[in-house]
Amino acid sequence: MVTPVEPTTTTLPNCRSLPAGEPVSPPPRRSLLAGEPLACVAKAVITLLLLALSLTTNAQELTASVDRNELAINETFTLTLRYSGSQRGGQPDFDLLEQDFEVLSRQQSNQYRVINGHAESFVEWTVILAPLKEGKVFVPSLHLHGQISDAIPITVNKAGQTPSGDNRQAFLEVELDKDKLHVQEQLLVKVRLYTTVGLHDIATDPLQIRGAHVEKVDEQRYERRIKGVGHAVYELTYAVFPESSGELQIPALNYVAVTGRRDPFSLFNRNAQRIRLRSEAKSIQVEPKPDSYSGSHWLPAASLGLVQSWSKDPEEFKVGEPITRIITLRAEGLRAAQLPPLPKLNMEGLKTYPDQPQQEDQPGMNGITGSRIETTAIVATKPGSYQLPAITITWWDTKNGRQRATQLPAFRFNVSGAPVVNSAAPGAANLPSAQTPITKKVEPGFWQKIAIAAIASHLFWIFYFFYIQKRTGKAPRTRTKLKTKMVDKDRLLDIIREGSPQEIQLDMRNWIGERWPEVGSLSINDAAQQLNISELKQISQLLHDTIYKEPPKPLNRHQLRILTERLVNVENHFSSEPNQLPSLFNG
Repeated sequence: MVTPVEPTTTTLPNCRSLPAGEPVSPPPRRSLLAGEPLACVAKAVITLLLLALSLTTNAQELTASVDRNELAINETFTLTLRYSGSQRGGQPDFDLLEQDFEVLSRQQSNQYRVINGHAESFVEWTVILAPLKEGKVFVPSLHLHGQISDAIPITVNKAGQTPSGDNRQAFLEVELDKDKLHVQEQLLVKVRLYTTVGLHDIATDPLQIRGAHVEKVDEQRYERRIKGVGHAVYELTYAVFPESSGELQIPALNYVAVTGRRDPFSLFNRNAQRIRLRSEAKSIQVEPKPDSYSGSHWLPAASLGLVQSWSKDPEEFKVGEPITRIITLRAEGLRAAQLPPLPKLNMEGLKTYPDQPQQEDQPGMNGITGSRIETTAIVATKPGSYQLPAITITWWDTKNGRQRATQLPAFRFNVSGAPVVNSAAPGAANLPSAQTPITKKVEPGFWQKIAIAAIASHLFWIFYFFYIQKRTGKAPRTRTKLKTKMVDKDRLLDIIREGSPQEIQLDMRNWIGERWPEVGSLSINDAAQQLNISELKQISQLLHDTIYKEPPKPLNRHQLRILTERLVNVENHFSSEPNQLPSLFNG
């Protein structure tokens, strides 16, 4: 109801009332410093300024909101921070969030919109956060241009305990293959990521456990139905080897991924959501080595085997001919670095030339299988019957929990041929036969005559050598040596074409020892490193990949033949230029 104003008087602030109908005469002139109308104007201006200031204060705000206040430790939520004000630039101190949350992503947008004729502009930050601990936490108050946002309480539950826990789109599962284990025994840790939605850009931290050696050994993707719902599964398997006894702590793992289909035509992929998954931490008891174990080396393995092979039929042993013995020690559930060296072979009548042991770890679904391959060249110096002793390895059966032993049986073989006479052998000077030439029946001066004849013969050959060199510029000895090497080259190429990889390795090693006596006792690989010949390094690698690698690589005989021809030419080049030898061997 509106009450009409009575037309009797007209009232002005701080002014007298006038009768109705009486004309208003202009006021008399007064000083600007003393007059009631000036006070009225000043009060009106102040009122307008206060109103404008109030509107400005209300328009400049910093507000914070979240999409949900309760979630699980392995889930994420979105914080939206909006600033509407006249000041531009700058941003809140988001580092304050890192005390209780992990910042997964942060985006900033400047927006301007008109609603019902009312225009507004603001800056908005969208931050995806993941809680770092369970319980009651707060999104802290943030500051910008003198404005402060409100703190927001967040309730963080255990994984899967939120109201939507049974209908999670993605979750993690950690499984251990054992309830307890011994020190240095292999433990398999399987981490599975289940999802019912499309995930991409999956990122995870590598599993790191203090006091243990960890290696990733397998990665698989498959599908599994849970309560009638199909889940895509991404599984990682780690092999863990604890280094000491006690409680082994397996920390929680964090996975970060993006849900939804990747849209190549969208710049921001607004429909995609970044999620963070966190697994449960686990612990397991590690027992020390059993007191009943009597082996010289602690070897906890699921299985352990010894295999022996020869470069050729051992029934064909002959004096002076080398034959290669290869022994492979393989253990499931142990790394190659944990396998012990095999006993050295030391028998009278046999000379041995061991090669550098080869170690290899082969990862798989069942963890790591370590291998140690020891190769030894054996040369018999006299005929007879020999028996190589048995080799026994004691180990701990982790499947049955008891001590076991694996044995390579003793090996007997016969060697035929004439014994090798080596006058330079140690102790030869002490043999009684060394004094038999000195008897009373020898005529005086006989050995002197022999010595004079030998000296004369040497002088003759020295003069003949210089005479030939002066006429032809080359010594016949050099040409003979080159011709001998050509014969060796043909024999070596025939073996490369038809022989087994072990025969090629053995003959190549002998050939290198004849050409470079300085490295005659080394393996092909060590000789290649010392001589620094690229062709020899490639030959060593080809033979190693064929003989020792699992699975073995087929031998590229054509490439091996080309490298051997180059190697022979390189060696001939050194022989024809003797001045290069000191720089090659003494550098």
